[in-house]
Amino acid sequence: MLLALDRIHVPPGQRVVLRDVSWPEFEEILVDLGEHRAARMAYEDGSLEIMTPLPEHESNKEIIGDLVKTLLEELEIEFWPLGSTTFKKAQGKGLEKGLEPDQCFYIEHEAQVRGKKRIDLATEPPPDLAIEIDITARTHPEARTHPEIYAALQVPELWRFERGQLQINVLRGGEYRVVSESPHFPGLDLCAVIPLYLAQSKVQGRNATLRQFRQWVREQSNDL
Repeated sequence: MLLALDRIHVPPGQRVVLRDVSWPEFEEILVDLGEHRAARMAYEDGSLEIMTPLPEHESNKEIIGDLVKTLLEELEIEFWPLGSTTFKKAQGKGLEKGLEPDQCFYIEHEAQVRGKKRIDLATEPPPDLAIEIDITARTHPEARTHPEIYAALQVPELWRFERGQLQINVLRGGEYRVVSESPHFPGLDLCAVIPLYLAQSKVQGRNATLRQFRQWVREQSNDL
């Protein structure tokens, strides 16, 4: 398996799916490839997806992540960011899931994972907020942001940024429901604002955009 995997070339923006990959093989692949790699992986019940992101994908995830950090800082909410950490959980055959978010944050459960070098979902909670960026959906209709895996891992809030739009999903009854406001940031129209500031960053630059966004958050928090 590992030799075959080494021979697979995934061009940026593309993905490959390997079938009949066992859970031990998936865990061995993660160890052998290490944490510092370009490819991202998602595993569900024997199916392993390997995706190599485009530069646009990476810049979008960084800016959106910075916007969320700014929100949390200005609202004086403690948080622990874990980026694209690998999260996985095996609950028996047919219930084996794993993936790497574009960005993720512990908020309510920040104190439980603060400073930890490893997160084990068997004993610790999943991230309170995960973010997925998908810029390939416009050319690859079958590309997914894996909401079913996030639901199985019980991530309570999932942001999906696709085709320039932000969609906020909240886990209810084991499935994600689209909502108009984030439970973590009530009263803020982030579905409208986040895409605007992301687009602005590509014209005015990151620092100028974050300064303006920070000021916007302060103005909004005065009205909340």
